[in-house]
Amino acid sequence: MTAPSNDTESMEVDPVFLNSRREAWIILGLWVVALLWAVPYCYLNGFQSGMDPEAVEMTMGIPSWVFWGIAFPWFVADLFTIWFCLFYMKEDDLGVAHEGEDLAEEIAEMHAARDEATTGGNES
Repeated sequence: MTAPSNDTESMEVDPVFLNSRREAWIILGLWVVALLWAVPYCYLNGFQSGMDPEAVEMTMGIPSWVFWGIAFPWFVADLFTIWFCLFYMKEDDLGVAHEGEDLAEEIAEMHAARDEATTGGNES
């Protein structure tokens, strides 16, 4: 009897997994970049003590620190997401779906159980 090998080189990794993992790392990276921009920018520019409400700079009718700290990164992330989903993500073949066959089997079993219950299990 031979023990199973722990040789990771002999294992084939599914390409769907590799693509999904790569795409997840890119999305996580974008999230981290947006976080590292928005939080420090809003903290440094939005929470100043002794600030006169009349002296707040405005961009498009909202405070500039909100526009550049929240709205702008959100807009950039939306544009990146649209590009990423339409042009970068790979559409992998997931194989043939057998859901319809499973559903047909379940329906047949339900009808058989119902018929058995109505006849009381007596087949004469």
